Amino acid sequence: MRLGIDFGTTRTTVALVDRGNYPVVSFPDAAGDAQEYFPSVVALDGDRLRYGFDALTAANNGATLVRSFKRALGAGDVNAHTTITVGDREVALLDLMVGYLGALKEALATNSSISDEYDPAQAEATVVAVPAHAHGAQRFLTLEAFRRAGFAVSAMLNEPSAAGFEYTHRQGRTLSSRRTRVIVYDLGGGTFDASLVSVDGVDHEIVGSLGLNMLGGDDFDAALADCALEAAGLTLDDIDLRTYLALLDDCRDAKEHLSPQSRRILLELDGQQLTVPVADFYERATPLVQASMQAMAPLVEDLDGSSTLASDIAGIYLVGGASGLPLVPRLLRETFGRRVYRSPYPAASTAIGLAIAADEDAGYSLTDKLSRGFGVFREADAGTTVSFDPIVTRDQRVPEHGDVVITRRYRAAHNVGWYRFVEYTEVDRSGEPRGDIMPFAQILFPFDPALQSEGADVTTVEIRRTNGPMVEERYEIDANGIVRVRITDLATGYTRTHALSTSAAA
Repeated sequence: MRLGIDFGTTRTTVALVDRGNYPVVSFPDAAGDAQEYFPSVVALDGDRLRYGFDALTAANNGATLVRSFKRALGAGDVNAHTTITVGDREVALLDLMVGYLGALKEALATNSSISDEYDPAQAEATVVAVPAHAHGAQRFLTLEAFRRAGFAVSAMLNEPSAAGFEYTHRQGRTLSSRRTRVIVYDLGGGTFDASLVSVDGVDHEIVGSLGLNMLGGDDFDAALADCALEAAGLTLDDIDLRTYLALLDDCRDAKEHLSPQSRRILLELDGQQLTVPVADFYERATPLVQASMQAMAPLVEDLDGSSTLASDIAGIYLVGGASGLPLVPRLLRETFGRRVYRSPYPAASTAIGLAIAADEDAGYSLTDKLSRGFGVFREADAGTTVSFDPIVTRDQRVPEHGDVVITRRYRAAHNVGWYRFVEYTEVDRSGEPRGDIMPFAQILFPFDPALQSEGADVTTVEIRRTNGPMVEERYEIDANGIVRVRITDLATGYTRTHALSTSAAA
């Protein structure tokens, strides 16, 4: 059996390959009703962590529930030792993810619509996803968690890239010889992504990707909660955390049941019944949608910037659970016209696309690009200044198999090199990184052979100019868009390597 799994901020969705069809897997909730998702939640029940629907049941019985823990992956300093507070316990984020995905695997095998057929030990391949703008540590930890949980991961795709497959599968009629590109607008529970995809039959090439790591359905829930507090004449300081979390749950449920005809939203705050006009909620939520539109703006225009929507774009395809809010397609259509389409399965679009990618008989191909550049700040002028060297730009293609290798060779001009590696979203005219900058690693490399002995402390060495050895920098980019760095003194063979791992994740 081949699966596509979209590990989401609020819900995880699974689709499978079934003779050219890609049905979504359902799981029974506490009431026995089938739901086409597995909740992305964890609860501390006594001394035991529970996940998914079990966590929701435990929370109803008083256990502490944590939602949206996936959002912690987007932090710039996240690593394998980052912790999440669950009740009175600090849990390593990686361990929490492994536990959650392990519970998902168990549910697939014992309590899902495919339990009679799914055997984890015999599963052929699983394709998983990350946000298009995910940084290296985010990608590494996601992949590591799936593998530790026992899934046989065959590929990891960017979420909107996967949704592009689902678009072609369902909306191929909108593509023509004149309109060959589509923008995937992916507004999920915790993140926003947009990718411009060029389509030729079943061949897909990512032209560019942009996104926001901290914009999603959770933020719309918070906006509605603000409206509710205002209607009650209260502020956040007037209620405790448990009451606020209960309000957020109520807001999430009410938001997901809004229709274009809705005029009022009924909510409950600590036993008090409240009514929020939909117009008030939409007024507060409009800046969030506008932020997403502003983020994807560079993908929308013609190259000369003269068109609101480039003439060769077949459409803007709305996916992700939060895109189901009626305000979202309304604002996009007001701006971009009739070429805005909403997936019939917005919350499952990515999972379906991942299943298509897992289907060897489907014949779909993907040429993807890095969504972040990769570069290094170097010491210059005997350590008195710093210069930036963009090693890899966002135009770099990600290999389907193997690695892309980039090497630099030069003669060292100092006795010690101080490399500050970063991932970035853009550079300014002077070549300096701007926008969303994420630290990757710092490496102090001694070019002086006397400093290359085991245990030598180079942190206190005065940096001075020298006629140093020939040095090689080697950068390897794998099929998941993760970079590995190796620096070598070619005279002595001394090497320092940095690769994301459970002991050293940037």
